[in-house]
Amino acid sequence: MRKISVAHSPDADDIFMYYAIKFGWVTPKDTIFENIADDIETLNQATINGVYDICAISFALYPFVKDDYALLKTAVSFGNGYGPKLVKKKDTKLKKNFKVALSGEFTTNALLFRIAYPDARITYMNFLDIEQAVLDGVVDAGVLIHESILTYDESLEVEREIWDIWQELAGKELPLPLGGMCLRRSIPLNYAIDYENTLIKAVNVANKNKKILSEMLLERGLIRVDAPTLDKYLDLYANDDSIELSELQYEALDKLYELGFKHGFYGNLIKSREFLIPSEYSELRSK
Repeated sequence: MRKISVAHSPDADDIFMYYAIKFGWVTPKDTIFENIADDIETLNQATINGVYDICAISFALYPFVKDDYALLKTAVSFGNGYGPKLVKKKDTKLKKNFKVALSGEFTTNALLFRIAYPDARITYMNFLDIEQAVLDGVVDAGVLIHESILTYDESLEVEREIWDIWQELAGKELPLPLGGMCLRRSIPLNYAIDYENTLIKAVNVANKNKKILSEMLLERGLIRVDAPTLDKYLDLYANDDSIELSELQYEALDKLYELGFKHGFYGNLIKSREFLIPSEYSELRSK
């Protein structure tokens, strides 16, 4: 049996999409998936250093790791009218060079924030610590991600939605690319195709059995939020649009990479489709 490391974040949608495998509902062929959960920026940095075989990443990271990792077309999270939120204390006004906490240098929200607020003074911290940093006055504002966008303290208010920044920069209404997964290119292609298909099936099975799986995750204390918040959060980020990338999602990814290139964050302009696993290979072999 081969052992493959699969890393994902501990937020509700990543756990939900992976646990159909963890609970044995979907089983990879002749392979054991060893899962690791860590915050998304730690996973971004781990991918830069080639730590895991399959890893959840911020979509904004991908151009930096494209030579070593293929982009998977499943387990994706996009915002559609929603996303990370820039929050501050109520009744405060932010200066041009306000101090802000972001969840990581390579996150999508950081890329879009840096384009929109070039004069802000940025500090990076674990996403779980950002809300408290704003409440304590350590920073003037912070960008909340994951479940925090639904549960933040009532003494805070939204200064700006990252969704609105995205729409303005994109120039048209496109889903907001947040996170996906990538797979090490050194994995033989036939195995890579099997692993991606396993993950596609796992996300599909999880989505079709959302109520049962959610109850199991809550009963085992694997989720940080209560049942109503989990339902709402999964409706946002673990849904039919998470199973496989759509034409509109490819367009959104390409726009993200175009913006990053235009503003000097990337050295090359890439097209997302060019970096997928060529799954048609298995079909050709069977003929």
